Amino acid sequence: MATYTVIKATPTPKPEAGEEGGPATTLSGPDGVDVVTFGCRLNAYESEAMRARASADGLSDAVVFNTCAVTNEAVRQARQAIRKARRERPGARIIVTGCAAQVDPAAFAAMPEVDLVLGNAEKAAPGALTDTSARVRVNDIMSIKETAGHLIDGLKDRARAYVEVQNGCDHRCTFCIIPYGRGNSRSAPAGEVVEQVRKLAAEGYREVVLTGVDVTSWGADLPGQPTLGQLVGRILRMVPDLPRLRLSSIDAAEIDPDLFKLLETEPRLMPYLHLSLQAGDNLILKRMKRRHSREDALKLVSEVRRVRPDTAFGADLIAGFPTETDEAFENTLKLVEEAGLAFLHVFPYSARPGTPAARMPPVKGPVIKDRARRLREAGQRGLERHLQAQVGRTLSGLVERAGVARAEDFTEIAFEGAATPGAITTFKVVGHDGARALAELIEP
Repeated sequence: MATYTVIKATPTPKPEAGEEGGPATTLSGPDGVDVVTFGCRLNAYESEAMRARASADGLSDAVVFNTCAVTNEAVRQARQAIRKARRERPGARIIVTGCAAQVDPAAFAAMPEVDLVLGNAEKAAPGALTDTSARVRVNDIMSIKETAGHLIDGLKDRARAYVEVQNGCDHRCTFCIIPYGRGNSRSAPAGEVVEQVRKLAAEGYREVVLTGVDVTSWGADLPGQPTLGQLVGRILRMVPDLPRLRLSSIDAAEIDPDLFKLLETEPRLMPYLHLSLQAGDNLILKRMKRRHSREDALKLVSEVRRVRPDTAFGADLIAGFPTETDEAFENTLKLVEEAGLAFLHVFPYSARPGTPAARMPPVKGPVIKDRARRLREAGQRGLERHLQAQVGRTLSGLVERAGVARAEDFTEIAFEGAATPGAITTFKVVGHDGARALAELIEP
């Protein structure tokens, strides 16, 4: 289900990047401009860029909807929220953008509540939110060749900063509409990324997260086709005063040798990988048009743990993909334990019109719901196993807010005592509550 969060001005804490669909950031400001974000982390980061652009351009008394197209439910929620906003703020300017607006601009333009529809390539451009020359401005996203510079400027909360190094996707998974909302993969030049990370470290940020739609494809469209591992290595070499560098969700089929070597040798690269697995059955993976097999996923997890035993893993999994049999589902369910997944994001399958999967024989709704429930229960067991293994350990944690920190391996730490948000401190884990490690503060 898509998230619904009103964004208004100064950052408050948010969970780590890589939790696609996780809660967005809430900001508050005096100009009467709200930015309502649905869907993934990347949308939330881009909403911050839009909020800054709205302020710079002098936009006032407006509601901007940054939509998601991943599921029909996300689109339904956006339309419902737009109608509600018009009832509550009859004089405000209603602007709709994001992936759902990019994929189907006509549907939003047909809503009488909407004043302006912007595509993903237009949404944070100077003057875009205040331009009244046309009611719909949505260009062909596939024609966009560059990553917009304003989207790699380092979006920040009190604890960490995020740099969007890549946008779009060249793959065509049969269930996914996102390439048609985001376009083909575009990479930010390495020099620009390094310079931005250097500025953030100089500002005192102790952790930077590299994010994008398909982060592991970074560099394929740049001269010489550099790899993500080469980018990460360059950042760590050229910004030696940055203590922690983290990756958002990655594709298990695209971990290059340089990145693997850094996981083994570079302690400043955080030992947490959130994998876009989607299923644990080979036939379903083939029908999804994924580029890895079940065996590939297990091999990757095993090899990373061999060279970096403290690495934790999360994964995205879809329940009830078309044609999924009981046996196929059981293969996905068993993968959670076999791979030792600790942080699971479960998505009940939702058909998106225009995708190949939408034409495949569907699984019945109640079955999808039950399978999603069972996967979430398996994920909870995996998290509890992971948390139990932390008891008695001493962990280094980045303080996110009062009483909450995040360990290097993404474990959330709850503690008592005073510690400054953004500081890296030391904790002794004394227990857990099924969701977080409970710890004593050793170094404030």
